[in-house]
Amino acid sequence: MSLGLNYKNEEPVFHETEGETPCLSYRLFDETGLVRHGFSTRLGGVSKGCYASLNLSFDRGDEREAVQENFRRIGRTLGVRCEDMVLSKQTHTTNVRVVTEEDRGKGIVRERDYTDVDGLVTNVPGLCLVTSYADCVPLFFVDPVRKVIGLSHSGWRGTVGKIGRKTVELMGRQYGSRPEDILAAVGPSICMDCYEVSEDVAEQFRENFDRQWWQELFYQKPDGKYQLNLWKANERIFLEAGIRREHIAVTNVCTRCNSRILYSHRAMGDRRGNLCAFLALK
Repeated sequence: MSLGLNYKNEEPVFHETEGETPCLSYRLFDETGLVRHGFSTRLGGVSKGCYASLNLSFDRGDEREAVQENFRRIGRTLGVRCEDMVLSKQTHTTNVRVVTEEDRGKGIVRERDYTDVDGLVTNVPGLCLVTSYADCVPLFFVDPVRKVIGLSHSGWRGTVGKIGRKTVELMGRQYGSRPEDILAAVGPSICMDCYEVSEDVAEQFRENFDRQWWQELFYQKPDGKYQLNLWKANERIFLEAGIRREHIAVTNVCTRCNSRILYSHRAMGDRRGNLCAFLALK
């Protein structure tokens, strides 16, 4: 039985993992056999009320014990222990942190000693990178040659700042990853049809993306507002960074269109839970 998600097209981008605590995984990464990864849903947790049920945020007012149990449950689905997870500390920056053995468990079972971190990279097997979402764009990176992974949070600010490219560049500097070897994915997030922005946001995209791409990235409506395509923008950033088109998977699942199954800030406001993306080298 499927999760009942509304897909924007029929392209088989995802594999739906069913069971007590379901998640979405990318066929692109499943086929490598190198990583454990997934994107959570609202289903299969223990949180109540506006957080129901698989809330993965300690910062939204939910009971800490419930969130810990939710992490344990999604961890069982993924085959990852909470003690091996490392959580970002997102503030819509383009800062990407190199994660080492010393970081194991931070943000989940240990206090973080860092802030302003929207991206994570590592080459340590068993460490599970974790980033949080409720409409913003998860970016996944797997280098099967150097055995390196990255996971970054890209809202409109992160997209304008091209955190995707910065993640690729850090993987290269730190571990010798080559862009042409990297597999990359744009994760479930808000679609263009649902994402209205103001003139000042559209102007920043004009300033940071070549004019030839404007038509596919945004359009202006009669009321002066714009519809913005974060999926296409991040795909374009991947290509600019040197990732091959055939190594890129782009989501066809919108968080707002699927707010019954996925948390969405635009649909639900502040009283809601958070989703998470997970990525670990086996």
